[in-house]
Amino acid sequence: MGFNMNLFEKFSIEPNNEDYYKLAFMHGSYATVHGIDYDYERLEFLGDSILNMLVSEYLYKKYPKYGEGKLTKLRANYVCQAALIEYSHELGLPDFLKISVDEMSLTDNEVLSITSDIFESFLGALFLDQGFAFTKRFIAKIIFRHIDEEKIYFHDYKSKIKEYCDVREIKIRYELLEEHGVPHDKTFIMAIYLDEEEMGCGKGRNKKEAEQSAAKKALQNLDLIW
Repeated sequence: MGFNMNLFEKFSIEPNNEDYYKLAFMHGSYATVHGIDYDYERLEFLGDSILNMLVSEYLYKKYPKYGEGKLTKLRANYVCQAALIEYSHELGLPDFLKISVDEMSLTDNEVLSITSDIFESFLGALFLDQGFAFTKRFIAKIIFRHIDEEKIYFHDYKSKIKEYCDVREIKIRYELLEEHGVPHDKTFIMAIYLDEEEMGCGKGRNKKEAEQSAAKKALQNLDLIW
């Protein structure tokens, strides 16, 4: 029997090359322990590009009156980490992951990152093995319905606070207060200043996420959101 017949049966795949799927679920730790010099990261890169392109195309056709800026914000909502994690769990992809570290030792950030990564690496494998048309139908089935339902995964608090400040000619500044953790699992703490008055702090897995968190706090302090 091949790599995992449950995977292929679940998604009605008749594989041409099972190696793509083995690779799609191979975490770097597993590759290192077993002396393999590759992991899922290259497929993740490919899947990310395919996902962005197909979601962009769908949004472009669905919203003919939307400009580039609004389309970009919409796309971000459906390809952000929170969205990828939901898609991955919806498909049960973590069940196929090959990893050689104690899952109890993984931080929450690492678990979230891996879960989102394998959705994109799986898309990369699908594209190489089954082709563009199959991959597009797969993405349409999994993601496009969420777009039609206008599901929200990502709140752009930075844009909201910028709109508020632009009208009032208030200057916004973000400042990195703290950065800690190992390279693959860092935490950033950012502060937001409005006309040099600190209005909130936020943390995240990267600077952009921390800035969003800080902007949310500022909006709460201004009683603009709850």
